[in-house]
Amino acid sequence: MIRSRNKIVLYSPHHVPTKAGHRVTRHYLPLALLSISGFPDQDGYEVVLVDGNLYPEEEGHARAVEACEGALLYATTGILGYQVADGLHCTQKVKASHPDLPAFIGGWFASVKPELSLETGLYEAVAIGQGELTFRDIVRAVEAGEPLDGVPGLALWRDGEVVRTPPREIAGWDRLLTYPWHLLDFEVYRREQRDEYRRRVAGSLPPPPGFTLDRGYSAAAHCSSYGCPLGCNFCCSPEVCARRWTAMPAERMLDDICELKERWGFDVPAFFDANWGVDERRVRAFAEGLIERRLGIHYYPMMQAESVLHYAPDTLELLAESGLYAAVVGAEAASEETLKAIGKPLRGGGNLEAIAAMERAGISARVTYILGFPQESEASMLATLDECRRMAVACPGSAPTAWPFLPIPGTEAFTQALECGFRAPETLDEWGAFLHFKLGGWWPDALPPRVARLRRLYEHFATLANGTPRGKVGLWERRAHRRLRSDADFERGWPLGKVEAKAFELYDRLEQRLPQWLARRNTEVARGWKTRRGDSPVFHS
Repeated sequence: MIRSRNKIVLYSPHHVPTKAGHRVTRHYLPLALLSISGFPDQDGYEVVLVDGNLYPEEEGHARAVEACEGALLYATTGILGYQVADGLHCTQKVKASHPDLPAFIGGWFASVKPELSLETGLYEAVAIGQGELTFRDIVRAVEAGEPLDGVPGLALWRDGEVVRTPPREIAGWDRLLTYPWHLLDFEVYRREQRDEYRRRVAGSLPPPPGFTLDRGYSAAAHCSSYGCPLGCNFCCSPEVCARRWTAMPAERMLDDICELKERWGFDVPAFFDANWGVDERRVRAFAEGLIERRLGIHYYPMMQAESVLHYAPDTLELLAESGLYAAVVGAEAASEETLKAIGKPLRGGGNLEAIAAMERAGISARVTYILGFPQESEASMLATLDECRRMAVACPGSAPTAWPFLPIPGTEAFTQALECGFRAPETLDEWGAFLHFKLGGWWPDALPPRVARLRRLYEHFATLANGTPRGKVGLWERRAHRRLRSDADFERGWPLGKVEAKAFELYDRLEQRLPQWLARRNTEVARGWKTRRGDSPVFHS
């Protein structure tokens, strides 16, 4: 086969298994692969980026296999969840059709568990951590026919063992290119984004001001920083990026957003940085620049409560004025003892204080807590649920959610979980199934029965109280709000809460089905009336 020296094929794996009927928001763009495309694109290579999330799995794989015909190399990635398994499945098909095609993988999961990818025999190397400069060197080495051992930042498979090349220093943004946005056809994403929120697609962004569930909007994903300076022991960032944080300067970020707005005309830029708000000077300069340029956009980042608490009194007001309307905030726990144990530099009560400050500024927050850290006491978990409840009442613009602890490889908490009896998956397929995000939990018996029960009831009451299930606030919603407000009800464990939840579920189903049944019945009656008057077809009573 004649291999083109110009074509590079990149496959972005599915976030969720489509065969099971799951869907994920199209607000996610394949930023990880887009970021490593910059240098090859600049150097004149043809970069073919196949986003599997745009197609059923079989079709996405088939498109990647077809694109690999005559290519120089193929690469994929994976953060967590089903991406781990789907990247494997696609690569298996690519290599079955193109056995001599060099294949590579990167991303968070492969970076901390490179042996799982390499022992499959599918990949020439795993790119560890930040990938832009590493991938540029991979492309050059493959084209020149040179050994990969001279490329820093790789994990290789040699004689049945993982061998690492010298580590690569994290590059600042002065050495990195802006994303090659022209490689994406944003209209494909826009078409599905417009109405997906009212269809309750997983991961959809909250609508910005001026938009409702009935008025769709479009969002362009962006990432303006790499790494995180925090040492949270449940996150693999400390191992992968060594607590380094490097960010795009505010002026460059403004230029990029303005160029994107002109190119695509989106409604919301969604910043998927691991920790967007680290540098107060940067976020203030960005906000001031948006106001000065009169771009008139709303935006949505991921932030930390400790950043908010260190901001000057007027910083949140400035951010809100510039268009920051909502943010994901990692809260993790309520107990000061637990916060210290997991490496979060936050005092007890700090989460509630930070979210209240955002609420006063007009910024809503999706707040994420975690229950069941290794060796966490039941009292600590109950304190976290209680803080969730109090936050939902005190800050109605927020949406606090408590997730069961997920042991992520490459973290200190993962090692602690193993010591507590956690049995880790052993294959990529098993990891793909295990890391699939869901409310039911991943680690059996990780939560005490009382905590598990209260968590399910809290999620029911909190979701119902804000009107999400029915899209309105009525008798059921007001009842749920009273349940959340009552300290005594929570302390007693919400007696009859499960009965109420079941009753609402039954009522909601009937409320949704009755209009459909009446519509069908009216249609049948009308059809029968017409046919009895001699119209076709024949009526059967």
